[in-house]
Amino acid sequence: MNISLPDSLKSFVDEQVSERGYGTSSEYVRELIRKDQDRQRLRGVLLVGAATAPASPADGAYFEGLRERVRRAAKPVSQG
Repeated sequence: MNISLPDSLKSFVDEQVSERGYGTSSEYVRELIRKDQDRQRLRGVLLVGAATAPASPADGAYFEGLRERVRRAAKPVSQG
C-alpha cells in the first residue's frame, strides 16, 4: 500500500519517526492505526454501557466492594 502525503504531513511524520524512536514511517503509521482501532473499540464499549441501565448504584459501598476484590486478588498465594 502506498500513501501520498503533502509535504507538510510528510515532514510531520518524519519528525515523529526521528523524535519518538520509530524505525520507519510505516511503524509510526501502524501504531496510529492500532490506536485508532483501540479508540473505536472503546467508543463502542462506552456506547453500549451508556445505553444499558445501571444494575446498582455506584455509591460508596459499590466502590468499597471493588477495593476489597482488588485487595483479595492482589494478595500473594502462600507457598506451602
